[in-house]
Amino acid sequence: MFKELEGAVVLVTGGTRGIGRAIAESFKKAGAIVYITGTNRERTEAVAEEIGVNGVKMDVSNREEVKKVVNEIAEKEGKIDVLINNAGITRDTLFLRMKDEDWDAVIDTNLNGVYNVTRAVVPLMVKKKKGVIINISSVVGFTGNVGQVNYSATKSALVGFTKSLAKELGGRNIRVIAVAPGYITTDMTKAIPEKIKAELLKSIPLRREGEPREIADVCLFLASDMASYITGTTIHVNGGLF
Repeated sequence: MFKELEGAVVLVTGGTRGIGRAIAESFKKAGAIVYITGTNRERTEAVAEEIGVNGVKMDVSNREEVKKVVNEIAEKEGKIDVLINNAGITRDTLFLRMKDEDWDAVIDTNLNGVYNVTRAVVPLMVKKKKGVIINISSVVGFTGNVGQVNYSATKSALVGFTKSLAKELGGRNIRVIAVAPGYITTDMTKAIPEKIKAELLKSIPLRREGEPREIADVCLFLASDMASYITGTTIHVNGGLF
């Protein structure tokens, strides 16, 4: 299955844990050449070695560092076939208590970071006249969430980013899709108090949190030829929550 992904060069930002790590593992199993990035060099290299992929230290909010890393991958591999924009952070707090740095940090990583990496990778895809870009949005980009004005704003923005870029790049045989996970078992959701988590689960028709591999499976499908006519849209993976 997914034979066309064998030998494909895949870049997964924020690939050291949770959804990003699961995505990297899935593409590795499909035979792809996978690069994961993280802001901590030691952790990134350790995770990469553990799951058998390439690990590179890269802060997506640092434009010059992004260009350097993407150029290094391009020089070594000659291409980047699939980009998964997964890197993201939260700085949750009520809007009235939100500090400027809470807003700026989330925007810089979750939105500007996607711009920085995509801007560096797209010329490589245009040259090859082929590519897939998958942006990891979130259910809260559609529903909103108390204490996450900054985070939900970035995840909503990725939807518009995806739609517009898909229209620009479709003629170059480059597909751009957003994936909006619901409540997935990650380090972020583990911090939610059990009482609140129990209430959340009641609102999910499948009555459970999703697993990172369930997002990874969707990304694998979207990057494959099985999804060759899908672009400019958002795939919701949330157990029926939205």
